Amino acid sequence: MDYDEEQRTFNFVAGLALGLALGAGVALLLAPQSGRRTRRQLVRAVASARDTAGDRFGEMADDVRSAVEAGRRRLKL
Repeated sequence: MDYDEEQRTFNFVAGLALGLALGAGVALLLAPQSGRRTRRQLVRAVASARDTAGDRFGEMADDVRSAVEAGRRRLKL
């Protein structure tokens, strides 16, 4: 997979995740339930999104480290 395909895939997944998060937030805010329960659900959803984003950031950092190391090895040859 070349850079353009990887970037498009990442952009798609990031857009999908953002859309899901926004849709979930709107659905929670418009749900016919108490404000306390809605806020609790919203806090849980944000925490889950934060964890997912942290995991994705960690994966990207690992990918960058691997690419840098591969570049270093090529330069030493």
